[in-house]
Amino acid sequence: MGSWAHHLIIAPIALPLVAGALLAVYDERRQFLKGVINLVSTLTTLCIALVLLQEADTSGTGVYLLGNWPAPFGIVLVLDRLSALMLVLTATLASASLIFSLARWHTAGAHFHTLFQFLLMGVNGAFLTGDLFNLFVFFEVMLAASYGLLLHGSGSRRVQASLHYIAVNLIASFFFLVGVSLVYGVTGTLNMADLALRIPGLSPGNRMLLEAGAAVLGIAFLVKAAMWPLNFWLLSAYPAAAAPVAAVFAVLSKVGVYVLLRLCPMLFGATAQEAAGFGRDVLLVGGLATIGFATLGVLASQAMARIASFSLLVSSGTLLAAVGLSDSHLTGGALFYLVSSTLTIGALFLLIELIERGQNPGADLIALTAETLDEETAEEAQGSSAGFSGTPAVLGACFVGCALLLIGLPPFSGFVAKLAMLAALFAPAGQAAASGIPVANWLFVTLLLVSGLAALLALSRVGIRTFWSPVDAVVPRVLMVELVPVILLLLLTLGLSIKGGPVMRYMEEAARAVHAPSSYINDVMIAPRLPAAGGGQ
Repeated sequence: MGSWAHHLIIAPIALPLVAGALLAVYDERRQFLKGVINLVSTLTTLCIALVLLQEADTSGTGVYLLGNWPAPFGIVLVLDRLSALMLVLTATLASASLIFSLARWHTAGAHFHTLFQFLLMGVNGAFLTGDLFNLFVFFEVMLAASYGLLLHGSGSRRVQASLHYIAVNLIASFFFLVGVSLVYGVTGTLNMADLALRIPGLSPGNRMLLEAGAAVLGIAFLVKAAMWPLNFWLLSAYPAAAAPVAAVFAVLSKVGVYVLLRLCPMLFGATAQEAAGFGRDVLLVGGLATIGFATLGVLASQAMARIASFSLLVSSGTLLAAVGLSDSHLTGGALFYLVSSTLTIGALFLLIELIERGQNPGADLIALTAETLDEETAEEAQGSSAGFSGTPAVLGACFVGCALLLIGLPPFSGFVAKLAMLAALFAPAGQAAASGIPVANWLFVTLLLVSGLAALLALSRVGIRTFWSPVDAVVPRVLMVELVPVILLLLLTLGLSIKGGPVMRYMEEAARAVHAPSSYINDVMIAPRLPAAGGGQ
């Protein structure tokens, strides 16, 4: 990796930090200037993430030694295909959400732009850090910013949902800190690569303490990944959030999935000896249970925001089950599915707000649940600017696109992702291939197909009610700046289908590197320090 690209590794953290600090200087009367700074910073972060994605694909793992201290003594940032992919996904979704918010949402409360940048800093840091303590730090930065963003726009419903969200995540943070302390007490290190080297040599007693610490740590990650039964906070928080906030929050649950995908093969892979495979059965069973629970929720929901939230749980459950099965071919398809489902659900959260502007809150009380009947929504809709002709047709087309992606029908990226996972599940490797397809694979396949059928039924029902036979509906007033981000996100999913070969090749390479972390570990542990300015050390 070239020297200039090497120094870019810290940019996705440093740029939002500097921009957030700068935005905090200006008061809320300078909204236009703050919006410009936020937009420039976010789009620049997206460009940097794309450069890092290309560098990770061509040059392999890049290690950035903060303070020029070697691992495991200093803080390290690590860029590989997986972390680069997550950086691009986060920046893409953030850019679309921010552009959408500039129509009117960014003025609905104080410090939106500052919190938005700090959220990006926390999420990007979680993807890049190479040690558990700084993962905790970035988690807390991310969560602190998310608390403020969830409250953005005020209203009793958002306040109540925010209190639940804050309470649950504070408890998860406590578990995170206890787990990190246990792991450090046993191993004497928190560097992920160094942990992978030390775990095989632990005594049986210390190994039990390590597994206890990892289990406590896993609770914190599973809360963020929204695994059943730790996911009830999401069902009240996401529908209550402002549309651009809910859209960018679609990537937050993937932070927990990312950490589990990173740590399980590295710390409890084949080289971990007696500790090998620790926690995989929990992830598999929990992931399958999450898919089943979310599928029932999709079928039972009448409000579109609730359907989107349950669809997010289907996505999380699918990814957790894939991590539990620990197969590189399945992980490649799961990464494709991660990108497709996250972009789709983000677009759906934005689209729902536009569609519901045209609905009369007093009509169709049976069809719409109480969660969507919010006084603030009606007031905000009245204050929106005039839109353009053909709005219902465009909104309907976008809704159909989101539905087809969530259902997984060809030729869209949702179908490509599910087909790749099904191919891996029906062609297991190693001993599983010799003994036939395992029962867990059949359960996964069944739930994956049933969840698509549930999405078909639920979205068809709500689509007919909204676009085919609406009750007292009016044409919503929508601006182009609000529709463009939704359309761009859907076009990106179309691009995933068109470029399915190269994209899948990248995903498979990322999956192989995750399941064979020896290169990651070696690159971190032998990363050279930079020479001093005078040529000395």
